[in-house]
Amino acid sequence: MPRIAGVDLPRNKRIEIALTHIYGIGIRTSQQILKKTKIDPDTSSDELSDEQVKRIRDLISDEYKVEGNLRTEVQMNIKRLIDIGCYRGMRHKRGLPVRGQNTRNNAHTRRSKRRTSPSKKKG
Repeated sequence: MPRIAGVDLPRNKRIEIALTHIYGIGIRTSQQILKKTKIDPDTSSDELSDEQVKRIRDLISDEYKVEGNLRTEVQMNIKRLIDIGCYRGMRHKRGLPVRGQNTRNNAHTRRSKRRTSPSKKKG
C-alpha cells in the first residue's frame, strides 16, 4: 500500500482513483499527474513499483499544494474574510451559507445543529 503525501492509498483501486483520496487532488489533477509521470491510469495501486511511487511523490511535493498546506491556506483565507468583516466573512462567522443559497427552506446542515427529539416514555 503506497503512502503519498501522508496518506495511505487504498488497495485494489486504479491509481487514477486512488490518488483522489489525497486532499486537494481530484480526478482531473490525478490524470495530469499520471500523464506527467508516464504511468498507465489503469494500473492498480498495489501494482506500482517503488520507482513509480517515488516519481508520483516527487511530482506532487514539487508542483501541487495538498493535505496540510492546502488546509492551512483555506483556513487562512476564511479567517481573513472574517477579520475584514466582509459579507462572506460574516456568513462564515454565523455558520450560514456563503454563496447565496436559500436559507428559508433548505440549508439545514449549515444552519443548525442536529437536535434529537425527546423520547416518549411508555406508560
